Amino acid sequence: MIDLTRSIGPGYPVWPGDTPYHLEFTWSMAEGSSVNVGKITTTTHLGTHLDAPYHYDAGGGRLESVPLTALIGPCQVVEARGKQVLEEDFIQSLGHLPERVLFYSGQPNRWERFPQQFMHVAPAAVQALAKKGVRLFGTDAPSVDPLDSKDLPGHKAFARAGIYILEGLALEGVPPGAYELIALPLRLEGADASPVRALLR
Repeated sequence: MIDLTRSIGPGYPVWPGDTPYHLEFTWSMAEGSSVNVGKITTTTHLGTHLDAPYHYDAGGGRLESVPLTALIGPCQVVEARGKQVLEEDFIQSLGHLPERVLFYSGQPNRWERFPQQFMHVAPAAVQALAKKGVRLFGTDAPSVDPLDSKDLPGHKAFARAGIYILEGLALEGVPPGAYELIALPLRLEGADASPVRALLR
């Protein structure tokens, strides 16, 4: 079993301007409480996370609309290191793909600071993935669009194609090939996204 989930701790880098991760203990046994109880505040797009369509489509489904069948099952890990843009011709060169495909672009498993440059996805590549029957797209990048993008062509292409997006995977050191993916979000009703615990086996 391979854990694809980024480890979250104090100072973990989030999208510029987004809510940082913070853990504090509101009850403490050291201060006389019968138990230790923590409180967390953070963005829903923390680390390894699943985007619900509502995140990039005002009419899209909230988190509970994402079927678990899209998040569990046969999966392909694809080597895409060195690519600034994931293009249609590269997708076509991959041949048959399962419903879940994860792309390793070379991002390290631990971010000391939030990446400024990372692989994004061309809308034509999304169309090619849809034609191959892909339902879930995974990436080690923090987004499928560039950091400074305002019109989000990649996200919108995924919305049109009905493909779900899994971002921020820890794929460094994972050999390309066929696996089973398990990537389960928290059951946050009405949410736009959720951190996930993502595993391959």
